Amino acid sequence: QVQLVESGGGLVQPGGSLRLSCAASGSISGIYKMAWYRQAPGKQRELVAVIRSSGRTNYADSVKGRCTISRDNAKNTAYLQMNSLKPEDTAVYYCNAGVRYSVLEEYDYWGQGTQVTVPS
Repeated sequence: QVQLVESGGGLVQPGGSLRLSCAASGSISGIYKMAWYRQAPGKQRELVAVIRSSGRTNYADSVKGRCTISRDNAKNTAYLQMNSLKPEDTAVYYCNAGVRYSVLEEYDYWGQGTQVTVPS
């Protein structure tokens, strides 16, 4: 089992910045990727950014150049630095961890979500 706890959400004016944190605990040795997803009201959950154990990252086109995902292995924490925030970034942001227990067994864990609101 892996537990994920997000923090750092809030209300920020357009053009502002936020840094989201996701602290992982439990069986963390098998984590091979950590990611941030978001879900706006009435929309499907979408991938924002992912970082793999290799350090490779990928971003949604909508946040490229504005967001940076990083991971501090010593603290078992992933971060999402968001700059130049726009009203369309308003959503609940969820941390996700992919855990590999064996060659044939992988599982996704989710945090409880943290609200980010950028008023128009």
